[in-house]
Amino acid sequence: MSEAPTTGAPRRWGVLIAAGSGIALALSMPGTDIGPLALVALAPLCWLWHDAPPRRAALFGFVAGLAYFGIHLSWTWYFGAVAIVPLVALQAAFWAVAGALVALWAKRGVRSPFVIAAIWVLLEAARTRWPLDGLAWGQVGVALHDQSVGHALASWGGVPLATFVVVVVNAFVADLVRSVRASDRSSRQSAALGLVALIAAVAVATATRFEPHPNGRLRYALIQGNDKNRYLTNTELATDYLTRSHLALAHTLRGRYDLIVFPESALATDPEIDPGLKAEITGLAREHHSWLMANVIDEQTEPGKAFNANRLYSPQGRLLGTYAKRHLVPFGEYVPWRGSLSFISALQQIPHDFTPGTRIGIETVAGHTISSVICFESAFGPLMRESAAAGAEMIVVTTNNRSYRRSANSEQHVALSQMSAAAVGRPFLHASVSGITAVIDADGVIHRETELFHNTVVSGTVVPTTGSTPYVRFGDWVEWGSGILVTAALALGMVRARRIRNTAGQGSEQ
Repeated sequence: MSEAPTTGAPRRWGVLIAAGSGIALALSMPGTDIGPLALVALAPLCWLWHDAPPRRAALFGFVAGLAYFGIHLSWTWYFGAVAIVPLVALQAAFWAVAGALVALWAKRGVRSPFVIAAIWVLLEAARTRWPLDGLAWGQVGVALHDQSVGHALASWGGVPLATFVVVVVNAFVADLVRSVRASDRSSRQSAALGLVALIAAVAVATATRFEPHPNGRLRYALIQGNDKNRYLTNTELATDYLTRSHLALAHTLRGRYDLIVFPESALATDPEIDPGLKAEITGLAREHHSWLMANVIDEQTEPGKAFNANRLYSPQGRLLGTYAKRHLVPFGEYVPWRGSLSFISALQQIPHDFTPGTRIGIETVAGHTISSVICFESAFGPLMRESAAAGAEMIVVTTNNRSYRRSANSEQHVALSQMSAAAVGRPFLHASVSGITAVIDADGVIHRETELFHNTVVSGTVVPTTGSTPYVRFGDWVEWGSGILVTAALALGMVRARRIRNTAGQGSEQ
């Protein structure tokens, strides 16, 4: 009977509290971007999980996930309910599993903010890899994308380390509130000391973060030439509006550049099959003594297959290399199970499937080794780590977020590129066809940023870097460490439970 006041509130109000927790976390993310709110947003959910049985903890996690992803991924509404409903429900299901696991471990006597964070990291790792190669959007640690502490944590362990720290803070806050309400001095001291120790550890990590080594300078020009916040008209398509608009902006350039970038979807045709377009593109390269990168639909490399690709041309107009996107967008660039899903009319908007590439996009520009990726590939830390480990001194992102209009999608994408830049210690040129185009340094700090649907050229100099951050050197050690921690905690709980049973058995015999 004495536990009724503790458990009664969650039973009566738990669903609303869980939803509020998810909403608060969504407000911390790009869009509203109240980053520090993430440090307390999940505390109510952790508080609900404390005494909940696994089924109820899963329900609370699922409700919180629905609220969070329903807001964070609201831009998928542009593709209708057939897109947003299953996507949000699937992502929320990972939070439900996290809640069930936290409750199961608690039943075995293991209640620790570090275990909660480790479970969260493991489920987030699964969510960013499965199904269909996963979704990197919505990682909790990205809330710190504009904070130096977030950049430092990313350099040590990628976004997973930032996520781990944010969740641990929330769990400690929940424990602190619970101990105050229960007038439990010992628990209050433990939670307070845990927070202090965590803050001290993060401060040390920030002060001792890896500093990338500058390696010269590279002059760039990023062309952003789509100002239509809508689908193009038949007339605009027939007159190659996007190609003409980007070329017109490129012709305003003056002087020498090391790299000119035409972003994803900027060109209606492939210069390799359009002699007139190739003459214009290579003419720009010669005029500015520049390497030129252009995104194309490549149907030449392998007949019968289509690739979303970046082509790189030399200052002499020679094709140097082609990078084909490896991490394709399901239901955007290809349709899984197309035959079984033919009854969904919306999928007719994707009549053909792209083929994924197989190699890292590494090329040499003006004596510097650069890597190029396409669209949301920049959100996946392991892919960016591969590029840095292969010797890239800078990463170019060509992207097209036009379909998401003026939603938070573009801001979220830039934030993910910020965290990736900090994680691998490399500057990013985030070139978008309609915005947001951004220049991000190797510390994850934005130096140039455009508005959405504003035709412009972003030009300047960037500092390529070398050296390996701990994340590049050691990889996803936070995820592996979380797995070890969760397993060890379960083993400890089982051993403790066995000792209690043995002690109870011996007592009854006496």
